[in-house]
Amino acid sequence: MKLRILGCSGGIGGGLRTTSMLLDEDILIDAGTGVGDLSFDELMKIDHVFLTHSHLDHSSSIPFLVDTCGFFRDKPITVHALEETIQILRDHMFNWMLWPDFCVIPNAEKPFMRYEAFSLGKTVDMEGRKITPLPASHTVPAVGFHLDSGQGSLVFTGDTTVNDPLWEIVNRIGNLRYLIIETAFCNREKELAIAAMHFCPSMLAEELEKLKRPAEIYVTHLKPGEVEVTMKEIERDAAEFNPCMLRNGQVFQF
Repeated sequence: MKLRILGCSGGIGGGLRTTSMLLDEDILIDAGTGVGDLSFDELMKIDHVFLTHSHLDHSSSIPFLVDTCGFFRDKPITVHALEETIQILRDHMFNWMLWPDFCVIPNAEKPFMRYEAFSLGKTVDMEGRKITPLPASHTVPAVGFHLDSGQGSLVFTGDTTVNDPLWEIVNRIGNLRYLIIETAFCNREKELAIAAMHFCPSMLAEELEKLKRPAEIYVTHLKPGEVEVTMKEIERDAAEFNPCMLRNGQVFQF
């Protein structure tokens, strides 16, 4: 498996892109603004989108991806998500007011897009690439993902706050290599982090104490304008875990 980071920021500006990752050539893990940097040929190869949750920084490129490529494809793009997340997309995105409903364009028999609901903890096997939704704790229904090639695993927490059920599962992953975990706010904004159900560096350090397996740790979702101060706090508060900042364009093979 090859995971390419298309976007990993908590905002935009100055070349920053929001959360989106390309798994091999045909699967998106989230679809934030980073998807827009792909070429048309690269976009045309995407058959599946696995969505952690409905927030726009993770989903905003889905309408444009489908609108750009749908006419030229011979099968629909499949959006995989929790049933609750699918309902949010139906009600608030593909509702003919914010964007057309591509599940019935050009017609219901041959649409440009389709939904497929997944269940927490139930593995989806994509031709030997195993994708398992993991528990997340956020302001809307949300998941993280365990990506397993058989040779190695990567865990992406998605947007979450304190999340004991996640670590119970992660600590059983024998071939874990990489952990991508969020931290959205610096320590002076801890109250905001708690209210928004994100991490700040001190909370991240406490959460990483629950990890009992070795893994390379990468921090995502840093807010523009606070990247430097937040990473300094992470490097201090979570020093024993040697976390690195996730960067756009980074590639993981496992």
